[in-house]
Amino acid sequence: MGGFATLFYKELVRFWKVSFQTVAAPVLTALLYLLIFAHALEDRVRVYEDVRYTAFLVPGLIMMSILQNSFANSSSSVIQSKITGSLVFILLTPISYVEFFLGYVLASMVRAMAVGLGVLLVTVWFVELRLTAPLWAFAFAVLGSGLLGALGLIAGIWADRFDQLAGFQNFLIMPLTFLSGVFYSIHSLPEFWQKLSHANPFFYMIDGFRYGFFGVSDISPLISIAVVGISFALVTVATLAMLRSGYKLRG
Repeated sequence: MGGFATLFYKELVRFWKVSFQTVAAPVLTALLYLLIFAHALEDRVRVYEDVRYTAFLVPGLIMMSILQNSFANSSSSVIQSKITGSLVFILLTPISYVEFFLGYVLASMVRAMAVGLGVLLVTVWFVELRLTAPLWAFAFAVLGSGLLGALGLIAGIWADRFDQLAGFQNFLIMPLTFLSGVFYSIHSLPEFWQKLSHANPFFYMIDGFRYGFFGVSDISPLISIAVVGISFALVTVATLAMLRSGYKLRG
């Protein structure tokens, strides 16, 4: 295999050998979220007129799992390789920085999609879902997982220790994810917080993905896809610039 194919295969094997932790555990977490929130709020919250709260919740949980696991895959792989010293064996190979980027990001997308599909398969038993615009849902899943995979690369390259990476995830990724409308519609928020939500790119990913299921959303899917696409392009350019310069990778 060529350099890219070998790196991509290595990354796939890396997360799949511990799939109980990297795939099964996130699926279980999403299922627990569904059971707890559905039990507590099913009869008290109605976001869309003809959509039960449990059904409303499922696409948000799927997309949340996709985003978090895509970020976790690339960031954890890079930081582990840096700390153990094995990253040098990848850098010594005749592989371009673009191939390096694609190998890590595409593997992160595969893991994210596997987790997202797993969440869908276990939650569909508890709620009746409809897929009104599957291409929209697929587009947001692909762009969202790619964006977070690239962002995970940035975090893994920047961090020198696991606690720095944990800080990046706990103080940036987690808040942006939970404040993106996974569990609620932003129209239920005060005006100030609605405006603040529009500055959160994760909101557009969640809302656009949910549109693919129900055909309704808090904002036009065209606007959402534009915001996510531009965000993905900017993060990709930033990541490639870091890789090309060898920032924190070359001694």
